Amino acid sequence: MVRDSVDEAGVAELVVDNPPVNAYNLTDIAALTRYLRGYAEDPRVRVVLLRGEGRGFCGGGDVKEVQRLPGYEGILGHVHGSLDLSLAIAECPVPVIGAIHGYCVGLGVLVAGVCDILLAAPGTPFVLAEADNGATSGVVQAAGLMPDKRLRAAMFTCEPVDAAELHAYGSVLRLVPADELPVAARVLAATIARKRTNVIRGLKAAMAGSIGRDIRNAYRQEVSYLLELNMLGEASEARGDFVSGRRQGYLANGAAADLAARPSRRIQLPVGARKTT
Repeated sequence: MVRDSVDEAGVAELVVDNPPVNAYNLTDIAALTRYLRGYAEDPRVRVVLLRGEGRGFCGGGDVKEVQRLPGYEGILGHVHGSLDLSLAIAECPVPVIGAIHGYCVGLGVLVAGVCDILLAAPGTPFVLAEADNGATSGVVQAAGLMPDKRLRAAMFTCEPVDAAELHAYGSVLRLVPADELPVAARVLAATIARKRTNVIRGLKAAMAGSIGRDIRNAYRQEVSYLLELNMLGEASEARGDFVSGRRQGYLANGAAADLAARPSRRIQLPVGARKTT
């Protein structure tokens, strides 16, 4: 489920609480999209904070739901839902801050990739799981997190990218201990909320025009390959490997802790070179 609140400072907080791993089902995706679209008409809202409750930020899209729904209903629902949610974040007239802890997998990485600002807990793994699930989409969103060649490696291998590496690129603003993350994100949101609302809204719109991505068209062309794989049955087989237990999920049997415990790929960039493609 998704909880929504707006405080006196004008900070709207969206919290996903869908145990056990915060995998986004179609209901969650629709709720997030509805709230984000609604904020455009809510004069109280100056900033949005998006976070997850429990073990981690997001365990990806609900693959079991995709497999359970008849025909292509599941994959089409998640394809359209992922695009709608991405656009709702990108087109939200106020800044959207993502607070990432525990793990960020699949659809969670896409969501993080279109947030305006990210804070993350140290050791948080970001996993682009699309290749293991027979998917070819999410590149345009994830391009907001890392450079081209690094993104290719992350998508081809499905190996985790540590939050510290993303911090080195500048795509994660700060690393904050998980237990302090919600408060730190609220403090950052309140700082922005104190600015002139019309100026901040104008600034976000200006940045979208100057350095934004054509998410709608790019995602649609990515999805054409995904739908082809589904028509061939290959994508369904890949997802079936996970649902049947033939392939272990990233968060099964303590896998999330194992990912977080892997050595960080810390990189040092020259001063002034913190740039995200």
